[in-house]
Amino acid sequence: MKTVENIIIGFGKGGKTLAKFLAQKGEEVLVIEKSNKMYGGTCINIACLPSKRLIIEAGNGMDFVKAVNGKNDMTSMLRTKNYHMLADEKTVTVLDGKAKFINNHQITVTTTDGETLEYQGKRIFINTGSTPVMLPIKGLSDSKAVLDSTSAMEQKELPKELVIIGAGYIGLEFASMFAEYGSKVTVLDLHDEFLPREDDDIASEIKKDLEKSGVRFELGVKISEVNNDTVFYQKDDQNYQVSAPRILVATGRKPNTEELGLENTDINLTDRGAIKVNEYLETSVDDVWAIGDVKGGPQFTYISLDDFRIIKDQLYGDGQRTLNDRINIPYSVFISPSLSRIGLNEKEAQAQNIDYQLNKLPVASIPKAQVLKDPRGLFKALIDPKTDQILGVTLYGAESYELINMISLAMHQHIPASVLRDQIYTHPTMSESFNDLFK
Repeated sequence: MKTVENIIIGFGKGGKTLAKFLAQKGEEVLVIEKSNKMYGGTCINIACLPSKRLIIEAGNGMDFVKAVNGKNDMTSMLRTKNYHMLADEKTVTVLDGKAKFINNHQITVTTTDGETLEYQGKRIFINTGSTPVMLPIKGLSDSKAVLDSTSAMEQKELPKELVIIGAGYIGLEFASMFAEYGSKVTVLDLHDEFLPREDDDIASEIKKDLEKSGVRFELGVKISEVNNDTVFYQKDDQNYQVSAPRILVATGRKPNTEELGLENTDINLTDRGAIKVNEYLETSVDDVWAIGDVKGGPQFTYISLDDFRIIKDQLYGDGQRTLNDRINIPYSVFISPSLSRIGLNEKEAQAQNIDYQLNKLPVASIPKAQVLKDPRGLFKALIDPKTDQILGVTLYGAESYELINMISLAMHQHIPASVLRDQIYTHPTMSESFNDLFK
């Protein structure tokens, strides 16, 4: 059994960044990745970047098959770049294989050619990400029509019809994208309320725009069975069915912990199967950390990157950075147009009895939106009437995914809303809308 200074299980964003940092400090690092198609992690290979590439190409009017081929070229290039970013470091070894814990600090690795190796790690970092959830619906796992978010982006031809199970953010991104490519899309969801986390006026605008693009919604349904290409469901005590050559299941993701052999360790899991960590990302075992989706919480690549910063601060800083620093986390949903949010919305402020001033701005009133020929959407800002601090902003409209980062910076630096109101912006831009939104 070989002893290694640092073992990182999984080649995701936080883990790869940590590996590079430790290598530059002259430390020995073993990075274990079970698939050579996943160098760089989920975001690069099967999530953020490939899906956004396909979404953008749909907006550009590109043929679906050509867009998939272009996406594959991009992910291949990025995967190779990420591999060499680590493998070319003198103190880093990248090993293809499945890692499994023997005890708290010892693992076996079954390599892709069947060899079994044993290692002991002085420090171990678990960075195995998450995997799509498949609901226990009769016939779902047996259907050859069923896709998950990964296989949906690998289709050799555009499905003329598509059923999506799940009206969450991931499901809506795919619904928007496939509808724009020309698929006839039906979305089924068990909730009666559409986008329950968002304000009603925002959710209503989004649903209206998606329906105009050709997406059909069936909410408040109970799916009883999937039989090949047909989904059977009940709504309002009536039986219905819908058929399509492809059925996409977009019902969330769960932490990748099942094959790690954690039962052989003292590492504790949450009720949802995530690795339980403290505010420093330490597990219940000394010198074992969890990074990214595998620890639960927001499943964003930028959260995984910030996880790296917390661990870096422990190893080479003053150890003051923790999960408690994450007060407001922005997010974007890449539907058309995009939805972005940070902080409180009206629903949350009212539920917490927080006093707020509400500012609303129709996107149609923004000159740049007219230039872009996309006047759809609504911007909302909640401001503390006593301090002029921004409590939260919801942006549903073109380029919101860029604008939200400016709001995030202002909130974290405690910049008053009046500063954004009085800022001089270039014209025509979407950011100049802040002159009016914060008026």
